[in-house]
Amino acid sequence: MRKQQLWKPLAASIALTLSASAHAKVSPAEAAKLGNELTCMGAVAAGNEAGTIPPFSGKWLGTPPGIDYEPNVGQHPIDPYPEDTPRLVINGQNWEQYQDKLTEGQIALLKRFPDTYEIPVYPGRRDFRYPDKICEVAKQNAVEAELVDDGMGFKALMGSIPFPIPSGDNRTQAMQVLANHNFPYRAYTEVMAPRDLAEVNTSGDQTWGRTTYSGLNIVTHPDYVGKPIGEIMAYSDTGTRLPTRDKGKRTVSIEPVNFAQGQRLAWTYNPGTRRVRQLPEYGFDTPAAGTSGKMTIDQDRLMNGSPERYDWELKGKKEIYIPANPYRLHEESVSYDDILTPNHPNPDLMRYELRRVWVLEGTLKDTHRHKYGKRVLYIDEDTWHGVISDYYDTRGELVNHAFVNYYYAYDMNAWHAGNSFYHDLTTGGYVAYNLFQDLDTGPILNAGGLTPEMFTPAALRRRAH
Repeated sequence: MRKQQLWKPLAASIALTLSASAHAKVSPAEAAKLGNELTCMGAVAAGNEAGTIPPFSGKWLGTPPGIDYEPNVGQHPIDPYPEDTPRLVINGQNWEQYQDKLTEGQIALLKRFPDTYEIPVYPGRRDFRYPDKICEVAKQNAVEAELVDDGMGFKALMGSIPFPIPSGDNRTQAMQVLANHNFPYRAYTEVMAPRDLAEVNTSGDQTWGRTTYSGLNIVTHPDYVGKPIGEIMAYSDTGTRLPTRDKGKRTVSIEPVNFAQGQRLAWTYNPGTRRVRQLPEYGFDTPAAGTSGKMTIDQDRLMNGSPERYDWELKGKKEIYIPANPYRLHEESVSYDDILTPNHPNPDLMRYELRRVWVLEGTLKDTHRHKYGKRVLYIDEDTWHGVISDYYDTRGELVNHAFVNYYYAYDMNAWHAGNSFYHDLTTGGYVAYNLFQDLDTGPILNAGGLTPEMFTPAALRRRAH
């Protein structure tokens, strides 16, 4: 394997294949809106006319006053809004009143389980902000960042999203929005040992998976914030403990920044053969570890990896009810039994808010294969994280509805992916992913201690033995 560097600026000789519109950068005057009528991430700072979306306050950076929290050790989240109650509950009887603010997947679940599935809508809260340094990088990226290689990569400064104010033609904006989703400010180290997942069938029976995970995110590493982005985005190490038939399998992977210049590299250890081998392909619709094939690798965080198999179109911005501030769900007092009810997770533990989201649609190219022929991604304008996705098969039938419960992690002054749920709309049942409530520790974020040398085939071989 060619030696990987921690970061290396992209060569100036990279050939640009985009049209002139794809190079469009916003003017300094436009960028000056960031931190004013726009938040520093490009969201509309004002609330909506109806008052159902509040203005951005950004009054808290890190742990709010009055909360006892020790960062970087895996403490479970603590709810800063314990007194909040739902202002409305959308259910199988009243959903038609709110359907303009629901996704097709949400409507499908409301129609399929009219007596049990609900969407509790809480007062909107927009109280957390990003560190000043991250905002400064976003503002600089607004006037300097550009897509390269037909949108398969980009030039920008590390640490923040590259395109806080998307510009250009529709495809250019679509690729910029997708880049923001894939490269938000998030934890530079994450360790979960273990993390749990459950497949819940239509009878409520549960089949368990358990994995370990560690990840090193180069593009948000504090030593490199504000420096030109290099070749490597991130490193990861995933081990399987359950199901028993897969116990001992382990995979390390390296994620590139530019998928036209490099590809996702992965090596796996098989305890049956006691050998480490490089995988010819890793990602796309390859089954995710521990999910018994019910979830694909590129469904983690709803969409990840190379965008090459889809044609992407930006459908604009909408007001949608999305998971937001879901602290109660992730508290230590909640058990897996509380969460994993038949047909869908327990609505009483969920928290939705009305938010403005970018709607991004990917349609499978005729020249490529994937189990999903179309995917519609809803991306929160405040955070640039994809929070909901509806997936369609190659015949155009809606087959899966998924959502991720992001919460502001006090460890990292940014939003972190908590529990996510993937609903099989064809056969019923769902996968609950990234569970940690019954574990002694939750995600250990930004504790440091990880280096690229820990994610090589040689390191995998040493750990496996």
